[in-house]
Amino acid sequence: MALAGSRILVIEDEPLVAMMVEDMLVECGAEVIGPASTLADAFALAEAGGFDAALVDVNLNGERSDAVAALLRERGIPFIYATGYGAAADDGATLTKPYRREQMEAALERALDGSSP
Repeated sequence: MALAGSRILVIEDEPLVAMMVEDMLVECGAEVIGPASTLADAFALAEAGGFDAALVDVNLNGERSDAVAALLRERGIPFIYATGYGAAADDGATLTKPYRREQMEAALERALDGSSP
């Protein structure tokens, strides 16, 4: 599994979705950092570092996560937006909810490889 040994930051405000994502990442052999369910928690974990990539929900309790994505981009950390609202606002790769494990795994693999979505 290509994600085996990777540390993935999960930023997701819906508890059931966060648990599902955690389970899928563990099945892929990845270690989960978080999840962060608020913008403040997302910033704290993003600033702390120690992860290889991130899965970022676009909308956290009514607040957009663009600033967290900008911090990740500034630090050179690959990330994938996850959203149920269509494409993300900027040039980030987007995973549309609901998604399957295979879709999430492939998107994160491309991000870690530096490939386009």
